[in-house]
Amino acid sequence: MKKLSIVGLLSVALLTSCVSKKKYVALEDNLAQTKSALTKTQVEKEELEGKMAKIEARVAEYNAKINSLKEVNDSQYTVNDVTVMSNNTMDNMRKTLANVDPAKLAEAKTLQDSMNLAVSYKLKQSISDDSEDVDVSIDKTVVMINISDELLFNTASYKVSNKADNILQKLADVINSEPSMEVMVEGHTDSRTINTPMVTDNWDLSVKRATSIVRKLQKDFEVNPSQLIASGRSSYVPLVENDSRENMAKNRRTKIVILPNLDKFFALLDTAEL
Repeated sequence: MKKLSIVGLLSVALLTSCVSKKKYVALEDNLAQTKSALTKTQVEKEELEGKMAKIEARVAEYNAKINSLKEVNDSQYTVNDVTVMSNNTMDNMRKTLANVDPAKLAEAKTLQDSMNLAVSYKLKQSISDDSEDVDVSIDKTVVMINISDELLFNTASYKVSNKADNILQKLADVINSEPSMEVMVEGHTDSRTINTPMVTDNWDLSVKRATSIVRKLQKDFEVNPSQLIASGRSSYVPLVENDSRENMAKNRRTKIVILPNLDKFFALLDTAEL
């Protein structure tokens, strides 16, 4: 009996020992998995902290720029969140607008409109005093100058006349004042057909006139050719209907399209004698 009891107790002990070892191994596996997950989480946490630090640094940088702009705005004016004018420019703009046609001034609804009027007036005055043969307008930051062919060419000719020198010199002065400008010279004709040994059609005439102006600006007035573009539109973009001699004369024109940032023209307001 005693032998049987001892054998039974040993069997129970061995069985209990076997079960405990399995649990231990399972616990070890569980612990290893937990440690691995913890390590992964720690790595991810450090990566997120690094990203957050970079974001906070960028936010701080932007806030500094915003504060700097706020300080600048105490003495400057911003137009369309892009252009900044000094108080001096604003004062000169008001003085210039005092000379503008009241009817046109009444149409200005915003600061941008007023600025465009002032720059257009000053630019026109700097190029020509002839109100009929030169027209200046601004669409956002694009300056457009329409010059009647009466000032530049003889009828049906693409040779630049000597009487164009004065206005081309003034135009060259404006272009040369800002090397970043791009200037497109665009020829336009009326609707009458043309076919001569020298000119095939209105396309040919409009392009040759533009090219003649570009060459003269480069050769005679030292404009950088890399700033110049020559193009022709024939008779297909008229200002008015080609139904009278007066209207045809309006459509025969050379259009100068200047592509700067508008604030490049503020020097005209800052330095001009008013």
